[in-house]
Amino acid sequence: MASPHETKKAQAKRALRSLAIGIAIPFTLTLTIIILFGSGRKYHRISKPFWVAPLWFIHLATLGSSFFMGLAAWLVWADGGFQGETDAMSLYVAHVSLSIVWHPLVLVMSAYWLALLSGLVNFGTLFLCYLRFRKVNPFAKDLAKPCLVWAAYLCLISFKLMLL
Repeated sequence: MASPHETKKAQAKRALRSLAIGIAIPFTLTLTIIILFGSGRKYHRISKPFWVAPLWFIHLATLGSSFFMGLAAWLVWADGGFQGETDAMSLYVAHVSLSIVWHPLVLVMSAYWLALLSGLVNFGTLFLCYLRFRKVNPFAKDLAKPCLVWAAYLCLISFKLMLL
């Protein structure tokens, strides 16, 4: 029979492995989309207001948002928040799916109205994630707040580009 120390060590290894996977999957998806669609040749050519961030910052902040939400989702999962009749997992998957379409819509297709629409739906989905996460883990709720601000900022950029 395994000693309690070995059991705790095995549990810690599993927790660390699940944390790495929980963060790596959305982060890698986001990074892949940025690499494939993030050149933004059209985006660089149009004149933008001073408050629109440079593309490198948009990429970096999007990766940061992906990291924070991956960590928040893992915290909720670790506390058992994805079990039962909750819709937190489906909302999180919807958020990840919606968050990776902004780059291709804006930077490749120049479909600003569609980027705005998907951004608004993403913001709503993220807000619902925030509400579900706060019931399970207060720190996960706090990690979702900067992601909400970032999603709103991307909506604002999409709206402004639509008007140009």
